[in-house]
Amino acid sequence: MKESLKKILLEKSVITGKEFKLSSGKTSNFYVDARITTLDPEGAYLCGKIFLEMLKDIKIDAIGGYSIGADPIVSSIAVLSFLENRPLPAFIIRKEEKSHGTRKSIEGNVPINGRVALFDDVVTSGGSILKGIQQVEDCGCTVEAVMAIIDREEGGREKIESGGHPFYSIFTKSDLI
Repeated sequence: MKESLKKILLEKSVITGKEFKLSSGKTSNFYVDARITTLDPEGAYLCGKIFLEMLKDIKIDAIGGYSIGADPIVSSIAVLSFLENRPLPAFIIRKEEKSHGTRKSIEGNVPINGRVALFDDVVTSGGSILKGIQQVEDCGCTVEAVMAIIDREEGGREKIESGGHPFYSIFTKSDLI
């Protein structure tokens, strides 16, 4: 499964040869538009299956992550978890609090005082996932694991782990170059 996902990432999502500005503010000639893979039927399935397998020994009540990178990931995991008779409800963290209605900053199934795993497509500096960890912990949840498709190996893993949160990735940048 991992090799099949790697093939899709390399064919559809990994872009090299020109300079890109990353969400961290840095520039790089290596960019991964992971949403092309996570929104591909086979890519979504493979991400969901691999992450669900990675979660098998981690006791959690729900899964979530920042919109928009985590949306297809947590959706695929939630659907596959149901099909495998170990349902994991999902939630999405908004970049900004909703300005109308319930004014929520987290949408979906956030368990009160629950244990959760957070997901992202690509982790570079870890800034957005660290903000997400804080938001979820402010709701009373405990973050048991942080997972990403790709660790760009630019300090994000270390920042996440220094806060006491285990970090796992399917691939590192080194795996894809």
